[in-house]
Amino acid sequence: MITRLSQLFVRTLREDPADAEVPSHRWLVRAGYIRRTAPGIYTWLPLGLRVLQKVERVVREEMDAMGAQEVRFPALLPREPYEATNRWREYGPSLFRLNDRKGADYLLGPTHEEMFTLLVKDLYSSYKDLPLSLYQIQTKYRDEARPRAGLLRGREFVMKDSYSFDVDDAGLAASYEAHRRAYIRIFDRLGLSYVIVKAMSGAMGGSASEEFLAVSATGEDTFVRSPGGYAANVEAVSITPPPAQDASGVPAAHTVNTPNTGTIVELVDIANAQFPRPDRAWTAADTLKNVVFKLVRPDGATELLVVGLPGDRDVDTKRLEAAIAPAEATPLTEDDFAANPGLVKGYIGPAAVADGAATSYLGAEGPLKVRYLTDPRVVPGTAWITGANIADTHAVDVVCGRDFTSDGVLDVAEIREGDPAPDGSGPLSLARGIEMGHIFQLGRKYAEALGLKVLDENGKLVTVTMGSYGVGVSRAVAAVAEATCDERGLAWPRTLAPFDVQVLATGKGEEILAAATELAEQLDARGVHVLLDDRKASPGVKFTDAEIMGVPTAVVVGRGLAEGLVEVRDRATGERAEVPLANAVDYLVAVAGR
Repeated sequence: MITRLSQLFVRTLREDPADAEVPSHRWLVRAGYIRRTAPGIYTWLPLGLRVLQKVERVVREEMDAMGAQEVRFPALLPREPYEATNRWREYGPSLFRLNDRKGADYLLGPTHEEMFTLLVKDLYSSYKDLPLSLYQIQTKYRDEARPRAGLLRGREFVMKDSYSFDVDDAGLAASYEAHRRAYIRIFDRLGLSYVIVKAMSGAMGGSASEEFLAVSATGEDTFVRSPGGYAANVEAVSITPPPAQDASGVPAAHTVNTPNTGTIVELVDIANAQFPRPDRAWTAADTLKNVVFKLVRPDGATELLVVGLPGDRDVDTKRLEAAIAPAEATPLTEDDFAANPGLVKGYIGPAAVADGAATSYLGAEGPLKVRYLTDPRVVPGTAWITGANIADTHAVDVVCGRDFTSDGVLDVAEIREGDPAPDGSGPLSLARGIEMGHIFQLGRKYAEALGLKVLDENGKLVTVTMGSYGVGVSRAVAAVAEATCDERGLAWPRTLAPFDVQVLATGKGEEILAAATELAEQLDARGVHVLLDDRKASPGVKFTDAEIMGVPTAVVVGRGLAEGLVEVRDRATGERAEVPLANAVDYLVAVAGR
């Protein structure tokens, strides 16, 4: 049955939506695929739903092909399983919580590790039942603080999540690899340009972790790659520490007057002017910057954290968030500094915060009770210019290991273009991407918390080991739109387009509409999905709408009909061809690949 545009529930827009930040958001709304309901929440209209269902079909076919079995959980879930794994608190404000009429706690599921674990526990008890992989395609909910970019970061979204269950680590590795291969097939079929990068597990927990990122300049994720094949999400990059230095010749630490040095640049300038080095000029890399954050844990407890890093680097907030999750970090405000007078803003040094700091050069009474973590580059023997925790004063020749020690290492400094790859495979280049899939080796975290055990071949109870694997299904719609749209609108690949062919009747004569309708019916009979633009609208409006909607092939039935010709337009390439009407069906069936 052909779909007539005059009857289709759609309205195209001539203006961009006010909140559109990226092209996919703009065109999906303007073309009538989705409609905003609330911040981060969208209604799927008929055109958009067709594309979403095609993505689901690709995902479902590949999951079924790898042997996974589909289930469906409710989105409304009880508190107790999430309390048992501590994620009721760890998710913090990102979790949608609610109460029923009896006051019982519920949540809207952000992920379903707990539910899958309990389901398998309920039904399986022997190693003979494993390995097992289950999946679902379902709506998820997360209370994003800053929903943006349409479907790319929403509060409600469709995700495929699957989970593997194995008796031992070798089985988990095999299940992980099977999912990895299935994901490669999924994203190949979706036509996305993507990379597979090392990632962090975040709130999910677990060990081995990889992300599938669609390469896109508008993506929120930054990743790195090297000529030798290293690839990682920027949060997962691990800096290789330099070797320890010999500081035997470094003079004793001492303070210098450094007025009006509110920036590292000003500090370097005054250092080169007032106490120049004999061998070379001071640089920002010779300074030790100490940045203070307030950590807020899911239970509301707070802690001060000072991060010491070379002054030529800044703290990457995304790397910091990943490293301290589930806690959240915020920079100290003026009120926070006022409440902690022991921290002198702009002049904080390790002697004020580090355990084991040698404070003789300051005459200080001892360190404050804060956690002090340093960048991997701050190794024993390295000497620094750093804050003296006195206004307008810095300390020179402060040596790590001699004058201070930290509470540990925190690798959260920004990664730069040209930095060496951790595996020695060459300089890193930075790019941006959209996270489309994430796979984890969860291990036994959830099975232990919820008591998922089976009898092994020796009759002994063993804890099951798990993997977790997600695909952003609704996000894939936006990612493909982002990758294929142009300045005129959407341009879907044939595998995901809502229709194969759009037939446009462009003329006032009844014979034109009759010919267009007959062509559409013949195509439909040959298995081609057709959208017939039979509206009483001008050719210009129809051409514009066809370009915005992005159906791969448009057939114009109009003035050429008098000569027995129709015009075929390729949306992606812009190529046009005149085809005899008598041959048009066979031609279009071949183009559509039916």
